[in-house]
Amino acid sequence: MSNYRNPAREVEKVMRVVIFLVVILVLWAAEASAQDNAKCLECHGVAKLSMERDGRTVSLHVDAERFGASVHKAFDCIACHTDLDGVEEYPHAKALARVDCTECHDDEEGPITAYRASTHGKKAAEGNALAPHCQDCHGKHYVLKLKDPNSSISPFNVPGMCAQCHAEGAAVERTYDIPEEQVFQRYKDSIHGEGLYKQGLTVTAVCTSCHTGHNVLPHGDPKSTIHKDNVVATCEKCHGQIEQVHRKVIGGELWEKEGMVPLCVECHSPHEIRKVFYDTNMANADCLRCHSEQEIKAASDGRSLFVDVAEHERSIHGRKSVSCAQCHTGATPSMERSCATITSKVDCSVCHEAPSVDYKRGRHGALHAAGDANAPMCIDCHGKHGILESSIAEDATSELKDLVRTSPTYSRNVPELCARCHRDGAPAAQRYMGPETGIIEKYSVSIHGQGLIQSGLVVTAVCTDCHTPHKELPSNDPESTVHPGNIAKTCGQCHDGIYEQFQQSIHSKTGNPDYVQLRDMPPLPECNDCHSSHTMTRTDGAAFKLGVMQQCGKCHDDITESYFETYHGKATALGDTTRAKCYDCHGAHDIRDRDDPKSHLSKANIVGTCGKCHEDSHERFAGFLTHATHRDKERYPALYWVFVTMTVLLVGTFAFFWLHTAIWLPRSWKLRDVYRQHVAKAEGERHFARFTPYQRTLHLTVILSFFGLAITGMMLKFSNTQWAHAVSNVFGGIDGAGWVHRVCAIATFGYMGAHLWDVFTRFRKTKKSLKEFFFGEDSLMPKWSDAKELVATIKWFLGRGPAPRYGRWTYWEKFDYLAVFWGVVVIGTTGLSLWFPEFFTLFLPGWSINVATIIHSDEALLATGFIFTIHFFNTHFRPEKFPMDPVIFTGSMGLSELKHDRPALYDRLVATGELEQRLVPPPTAALSKAARVFGLTALVVGLSLAVLIAWAMIASV
Repeated sequence: MSNYRNPAREVEKVMRVVIFLVVILVLWAAEASAQDNAKCLECHGVAKLSMERDGRTVSLHVDAERFGASVHKAFDCIACHTDLDGVEEYPHAKALARVDCTECHDDEEGPITAYRASTHGKKAAEGNALAPHCQDCHGKHYVLKLKDPNSSISPFNVPGMCAQCHAEGAAVERTYDIPEEQVFQRYKDSIHGEGLYKQGLTVTAVCTSCHTGHNVLPHGDPKSTIHKDNVVATCEKCHGQIEQVHRKVIGGELWEKEGMVPLCVECHSPHEIRKVFYDTNMANADCLRCHSEQEIKAASDGRSLFVDVAEHERSIHGRKSVSCAQCHTGATPSMERSCATITSKVDCSVCHEAPSVDYKRGRHGALHAAGDANAPMCIDCHGKHGILESSIAEDATSELKDLVRTSPTYSRNVPELCARCHRDGAPAAQRYMGPETGIIEKYSVSIHGQGLIQSGLVVTAVCTDCHTPHKELPSNDPESTVHPGNIAKTCGQCHDGIYEQFQQSIHSKTGNPDYVQLRDMPPLPECNDCHSSHTMTRTDGAAFKLGVMQQCGKCHDDITESYFETYHGKATALGDTTRAKCYDCHGAHDIRDRDDPKSHLSKANIVGTCGKCHEDSHERFAGFLTHATHRDKERYPALYWVFVTMTVLLVGTFAFFWLHTAIWLPRSWKLRDVYRQHVAKAEGERHFARFTPYQRTLHLTVILSFFGLAITGMMLKFSNTQWAHAVSNVFGGIDGAGWVHRVCAIATFGYMGAHLWDVFTRFRKTKKSLKEFFFGEDSLMPKWSDAKELVATIKWFLGRGPAPRYGRWTYWEKFDYLAVFWGVVVIGTTGLSLWFPEFFTLFLPGWSINVATIIHSDEALLATGFIFTIHFFNTHFRPEKFPMDPVIFTGSMGLSELKHDRPALYDRLVATGELEQRLVPPPTAALSKAARVFGLTALVVGLSLAVLIAWAMIASV
């Protein structure tokens, strides 16, 4: 053989190698640049990764270890999530398409085809949210093999997996009128369920054994494995030689006649008790031959045994073809009187196991078991042969809807049903020894009762929603739905959003796990601590809003007390519902610790919280010490010392002047006859013009504005008194009183400005120096001579010296005059800061508003008390002037009175020749009468307010 090599063949071999290497390199490069699972797990491997979808929090976490054990472990994420193929920017879009399993598992006449033709598949194609998809049964990222014990589709797990939708109370069971009830519960007690759960037999029948895994169809569909024509074949998959096994009970010839041998489920039932019935050769007619007669009675006790056929046919049992013998078990069909062999009463638990278990555990069942004659049984609430549903199905006919509305267990009728025993005087009410009384009556006027009775809301809470329909337990039973530990969850059945908030709040054990109740500490509150049980009112009503503080005060008494010292609290005490309450600042159901970033009062949120009422809220304004009190010297020293200072000022002023009044009174009493003689002489003589019309008008403005300020201010200060409520009602509430207060405040600033302008104008006209003008004979400025006059007056009061010769102004009148300036400045500036706190806290700390509140309040009390007691006595109530001195209203006084009261002024005017110039005719009778009527009215009102203030202060001690 020759060693010659063909060059062309050699080149071809080399090219093949090169091409192979290029392909390998390209595939390697593509693999290297593709999106591998590690990239996805950078985010989805985080345990807490989640998103909100349809109002629910959905986990997006993928456990890499569990995924590595699944049947899909060899696949990349984008193999299923195809719409993310090629995505290079992260995070990727959220609205991803549902994974389509048919990309890999599509087939002909296989599982996918069967699923599409099944009830599940058809509902899914229609977009039904309750329809299961592949992932709902097989799982998502952790799909395991059928034989894996941990697989959701392994025989042992199939019943639980199907129960997610078909267990009683599940969404599918509540939405659709599925003939079977309590499927999962009954399966567990069946021979199949016992084989699976008690014997561990994975070869026993599970849901998919009878219904198939993918071709699930209703029993009426001829293609269904549980259709009457297919049931036997389905059962024979496990139970072979059925005919031979049943030879002893069914004659051989009957197998040859169609319809003579009953189907498997007619004797054995599919789920422990039969709910789907096929045509049989038995009927209720046998029973009704006797029981349709109205005269039929029991031989033992004479009770009626009559059955209203029409009533039964209308009932839910009649409409579902439940026969007499299914309830009245133990009848022998071969006997002429089949019922003669019945020895036991109807046992509803045969079909309604779960409710029966609850009933036996509940208070009603326990009393019945104890032989209590008043204990209700099933028929006492549901009826006997006319049992109806408790709710109306969506597809119910109008006739059926009207019928169900008459059911005693229909929500609208439940309160009256329960009232049969629980109304005051009824058996259950007599037995009950707890604090609740008038339960049914209170419920009727509650927000729940009004929603049911007046608004017709059948979704409102009725007795069974809170106490359950069958497992009623006392509130001290830990299993009770109204036990303190369970109430929030019970209320959350309807108030889900609020329950979610509450669970995160500081009042919840979940939100406040570190709370430990010690001696004298209150337990964490539950819903009924604030909302009550049967007397629940609307939260937007005045009664609830005004009662919240008392509710909070049960646990937070110190804080609540400090709240009522604030403007918010005082306005609330007067019946105002618009000012901030506890829940406006702290939240209602989502109260959190202030250090919690989500708290309404956290540093990040407090400005916004205040901004709900104060639009111009800012950080410094939010520094207002909401619950600060002057009583706490350690925490709030500034407030404490301001309060002490104001108290010393108030007590010192009153102490001095009340003592002054006390020693003046005896001397004044002795002068009353002398003074009246001078007044009598003045009737026929000319008068001295003491006050100008301008001064009298200004004083009238002072009176009216001060009365407006004093009445509305003291109303607010003593808001806890009944008279303050009456005054508030006169003004139309706190808003009306507030407007009056502010208008009077503006008038105060107005008359003060007008007076200062008048002083300035007179100063310019006199051409005097400042010293001459402000410290002359007619000046109201205090001088050293006033101190001497005070000492002389005290001696005269005590009988140790002659009466001083007073000039135009006495020392007490000068004090009154300067007190107005002091009051306008102090009360006015603090009042402005309270009126415009957002502005003033732009350059002052927030706690300055607390300081302003104390000063404004106490100074106002000082001014009011001084005017209505000391000033009134000095001017009007001293015996020689009683009941009043009209000179400030008429403007003039008689010469005799002038000589007696102001001898120094009289002598000076005579000496200078000014007296004649100042004399005027006496006031007209009409003016004198008007002055006295107005003056006396003002005196009575002022004195009355002083008495009310004293009463309030004494009562608060």
